[in-house]
Amino acid sequence: MGIDPGTNVLGFGVILVDKSKVHLVDMGVINLKGEKDHFTKLRRIFLETGELMDKYAPDDIAVEAPFYGKNPQVMLKLGRAQGAAIAAALSKQIPVFEYAPRKVKMAITGKGAASKEQVKTMLEHTMDVKMDIKYLDASDAIAIAMCHFYQLSNPLSDECASTNWKQFVEIHSERVKK
Repeated sequence: MGIDPGTNVLGFGVILVDKSKVHLVDMGVINLKGEKDHFTKLRRIFLETGELMDKYAPDDIAVEAPFYGKNPQVMLKLGRAQGAAIAAALSKQIPVFEYAPRKVKMAITGKGAASKEQVKTMLEHTMDVKMDIKYLDASDAIAIAMCHFYQLSNPLSDECASTNWKQFVEIHSERVKK
């Protein structure tokens, strides 16, 4: 399951890998624009992503890392949204992996600076589906899930290319002991 965190619109996408073929299971958004209070948004993210996890029972959760833009407040809000989704996964003991936006775009299109529309178009071609969606956050979530699949299925992939928080703790606790 891929999650594109947002405090106004959060995208989610579920894929199923069957004998190295990828199938689109579901995609959509959690629209939080009607919520006035930031903490109510975070509660909804936690609860509704948790419900999606219960429904689809994913093996892993892949989330997009917050990126630094012109406004640091936006990055902080995205980090909170990401944290609420991560907390939902961790509460269900589902492993969480994090990918930088450029890495996701590079994995899907070959260009780290690709637009959301280019990512969606490439996914449609790769998965042989038509994505009739209002918000590109949903196709971004599928891209995050696909990036994670590519990461797992590539024997030449760099172990440090994603952030698995459990691995991070294990690696760094070993370094501290030495």
